[in-house]
Amino acid sequence: MQHVAIIGAGELGGATAHALARSNLVRTITLIDDTRRVAAGKALDIAQAAPVEGFATQLAGATDVSMAAGAAIVILADRIAGGEWQGEDGLVLLKRLSQTAAGAVILCAGAAQRELVDRGVRELKLARTRLFGTAPESLAGAARALVALAVNGSPRDIALSVLGVPPAHTVIPWADATVAGFALTRLVDEPARRRLGDRVTALWPTAPYALAAAATTIVEAMAGRSRRIASCFVAPDLTAGARTRTGAMPVRLGPAGIVEVMLPSLSAVEQVALDNAMQI
Repeated sequence: MQHVAIIGAGELGGATAHALARSNLVRTITLIDDTRRVAAGKALDIAQAAPVEGFATQLAGATDVSMAAGAAIVILADRIAGGEWQGEDGLVLLKRLSQTAAGAVILCAGAAQRELVDRGVRELKLARTRLFGTAPESLAGAARALVALAVNGSPRDIALSVLGVPPAHTVIPWADATVAGFALTRLVDEPARRRLGDRVTALWPTAPYALAAAATTIVEAMAGRSRRIASCFVAPDLTAGARTRTGAMPVRLGPAGIVEVMLPSLSAVEQVALDNAMQI
């Protein structure tokens, strides 16, 4: 993967650029923000850490969105002034990117960008496989950490996904969750799972560094460095006449974006909760 553009040089944008640079996944990262030369300054600060942190990724800053042309992935983050890209401003940006970076996969890294994904697919007719949100993976990572504490294990041994629309409609498919290959339901009883679910919900929205780590995890999967199934905000399949809204679902990823949406096993209660979450 040669080039990634990050739109927005706020706290999330800067953290994502740094995390992605440290991963050595891409050759160049362009950090774009229209606020004077802030993006160039942040890019320079990150680049100066390369000898210490041992990465070879090249970084540059820019003020014009047209510099995203030719990027394999465009990540929408947060502006120095204005916060996360969303609403009408976000929709205008998506429309421009559909022209200047037509071949790119667009990742919405912010916790508040679920609606932007939905509108981009519904109103601009962008492909749901090439426009999706990465924030749910940060919540899934937090959930794995909490479960690891509950079972006195390592988060690396925990496999679980987050579904629905956080925070009010967060669904965790406990029946499919595992701890080092063992069914989590054997190790954690139902009252404890309910308490864990409440604690996970309370963590939304996750902090910028967690969101940056989630976006980097998605890029790793797209680049083929991992085969992890990740939780992402995915728009409904409009060609199938689906009358649902965009929500978090586990997906399998490839260089061109979403390869497959994975539907986990759900209990009757979890299925009802998910149906309620996804209703328009």
